[in-house]
Amino acid sequence: MELDLDESSLAIGRIERALSRIEKALTERANRPAPEPAANDQSALKAEVVAVIGELDRLISEAKHG
Repeated sequence: MELDLDESSLAIGRIERALSRIEKALTERANRPAPEPAANDQSALKAEVVAVIGELDRLISEAKHG
């Protein structure tokens, strides 16, 4: 399966949106008065990081093979 330009653009868009959500979550966490993050926030942040890594792995794999 070879990624075309449209698929690559969509993947990059998903990565950018996920990174924006991660940045927002980290900013909110840094601005909280309580030092302990909520468990839900941490799980959501981990899920976003996993999503970004998955998209990057896919793009790298396709670049190597396509």
